[in-house]
Amino acid sequence: MYGGDEVSAIVIDLGSHTCKAGYAGEDAPKAVFPSVVGAIDQMDIDEAENGEKNSESTADAKNNDKPKGKRKLYVGSQSLGYRRDHMEVVSPLKDGIVADWDIVDNIWDHAFRECLLIDPKEHPMLLAEPSSNTQQQRERAAELMFEKYKAPALFLAKNAVLTSFASGRATSLVVDCGGGSTTVAPVHDGYVLQKAVATSPIGGEFLTDCLMKSLESKGIVIKPRYSFRRKEIRPGEFQTVDIDFPNTTESYKLYSQRVIASDIKECVCRAPDTPYDDSAYSNIPMTPYELPDGQTIEIGSDRFKIPDVLFNPSLVQTIPGMESFAEVAPSVRGLPQMVIESINKCDVDIRRELFSSILLAGGTASMQQLKERLEKDLLEESPQAARVKVLASGNATERRFSVWIGGSILASLGSFQQMWFSKSEYEEHGASYIQRKCP
Repeated sequence: MYGGDEVSAIVIDLGSHTCKAGYAGEDAPKAVFPSVVGAIDQMDIDEAENGEKNSESTADAKNNDKPKGKRKLYVGSQSLGYRRDHMEVVSPLKDGIVADWDIVDNIWDHAFRECLLIDPKEHPMLLAEPSSNTQQQRERAAELMFEKYKAPALFLAKNAVLTSFASGRATSLVVDCGGGSTTVAPVHDGYVLQKAVATSPIGGEFLTDCLMKSLESKGIVIKPRYSFRRKEIRPGEFQTVDIDFPNTTESYKLYSQRVIASDIKECVCRAPDTPYDDSAYSNIPMTPYELPDGQTIEIGSDRFKIPDVLFNPSLVQTIPGMESFAEVAPSVRGLPQMVIESINKCDVDIRRELFSSILLAGGTASMQQLKERLEKDLLEESPQAARVKVLASGNATERRFSVWIGGSILASLGSFQQMWFSKSEYEEHGASYIQRKCP
């Protein structure tokens, strides 16, 4: 019924930083928007909506922290870009695992109805999931898809497996540098070797926080876009006027600053060729960056120091304002150590193959020189007999969306129909049957 060209499957990858959604068989997702949402407590809504004319993707739900009230949720880049009084920015994920299903429901709803303009009843669904997903989480996803969205069929696939498919490999070691964390997962014949998965809390957002703290310690303040207005006083000459919004929440201010800091990181940062050393990098030329409010800042050694945190987590302790990480730092391993540790936990027979097909994926993997530095460090630390090869797509879009692209390839195969968990099977066996259909 849903085979061939009649109806294409929908692929959704809800990452810790962005949600990607689109049609199977396409090269890139149609919709990419933040995984966080804006939430306003029901009591504040009347004030917040005064003078607001644009309709948003919203919903009411019970708030975990304030069970007495309800909240209105704002999903998508446009809704989040509009500042509202008392709007908190909340994430549905905690350590990569869903902690608030109500927000996930709103994110999926936004993807289907606002971005893709489809009726979920008519499309099979492929959902990407983290390697550490629990059975309870998978059953909850199946329940929501079949009960609320009435999807005809569902398939859950591990992120690492999809990245491996995207590169045309059945066996590989996937190094996924995402927004919330970095995960190293060995994939053998299309299955994740669970016992050898290694994770680190250092991801793209953590590096963004390090950069923000480092700039703050140098007296550079990133002004959120909503907090000022630029007026042209003479041709080509602007004056910045600060605007005060006392009811803006701390979480929204931080979110707005992070958006700018993340762009600075992507524009100027690159992994150093050798381990970062203050004396070696103290005299490097400064790189200018113009902030939205018109001021130009100069960024020096931070361009190399921040990315090197991935390789040497103890560097964090030298960044002012990141002291809270000091307790965790000793237990966090650098990227090369995680890779070697993960491979050593695998069967001896496949170690050689894993060393020669290390796949670099995720948004943070787009950073310049990251692939070259990882390969260099691994060559120094791995066994003599190992042929180390780090692979990364030359196209930054493919690195960023590798999980989604793998899902797009898998869901467009003719054999996909035999793999999925259909609505009739769900009605007959219940949600727990998903463990048998999607191992």
